[in-house]
Amino acid sequence: MIQLKDVTYARLGTSSLEEAESFATRCLGLQVSERSRNSLYLRSDERAHTLCYFEGDPADQTIGFEVENESELNEAATTLDSLGHPVHVGAAVECSARKVRAFIGFKDPSGNQIELVVRPEQHGRRYFASRDAGITGFSHVGLNSTNPVRDEKFWTEVCNARVSDRIGDIALMRVNAIHHTIALAPARGPGIQHINHQVRSNDDVLRSFYHLSEQRVPIVFGPGRHPTSGARFLYFQGPDGMVFEYSVGVDEIEDEESHRPRQFGFEPTSLCMWGSKSKRAR
Repeated sequence: MIQLKDVTYARLGTSSLEEAESFATRCLGLQVSERSRNSLYLRSDERAHTLCYFEGDPADQTIGFEVENESELNEAATTLDSLGHPVHVGAAVECSARKVRAFIGFKDPSGNQIELVVRPEQHGRRYFASRDAGITGFSHVGLNSTNPVRDEKFWTEVCNARVSDRIGDIALMRVNAIHHTIALAPARGPGIQHINHQVRSNDDVLRSFYHLSEQRVPIVFGPGRHPTSGARFLYFQGPDGMVFEYSVGVDEIEDEESHRPRQFGFEPTSLCMWGSKSKRAR
């Protein structure tokens, strides 16, 4: 079984690096770590970067997950190849672009581009936000799924993800104590459905609601509270249609042995207990 430690980064193609940087700093509140002619690296916590925009097709989207060491990375490559998931071993220049010691790339059953990485770089200086969004770190991703039941089996039987709760057939899965690191979202094709950053307080969520509204950033869901994880949330749309989320107060699963996933119906009240309704399918 592939042992994922945490989600590490998102890599997003963009039609405009200038627009992406303006949004990431003026609206989202990330810190620019590095710029090059074709790429923009952004920080949200102690890591060297958790989001990278690069000039390219906005449909070119990748999520990275950390594994413990190169031995486990090699074992993961063997496992994936044996299951019919062709593996790309990162060359030195590709590892440098991702700021990792080593990585492999593959596609999950829905066609999402996934990378497993070893030794992602940390930053020697503390994270300093470009605006007071209260961000404490990159926390989870929503992944498009053309078959959530099939994809749940992949993430739980091939990898070490554990189901915390389900909404219909949608699985909210964790790889550590945090309620979920991966959320599957029904879709017609692959892609990142949303990118989540945790913030410090409810006040941060509401301050950002007003700030983003003033900046005319489309609010697509919230403010609200998830009955599954208990998190207070806000979803909003960034460049190239990518949806970002702020949330706070997400539950942690303290006792792995006794936890049993709850089943929620696939309906609006299972997504928000306060009554907010999404402006797009979630």
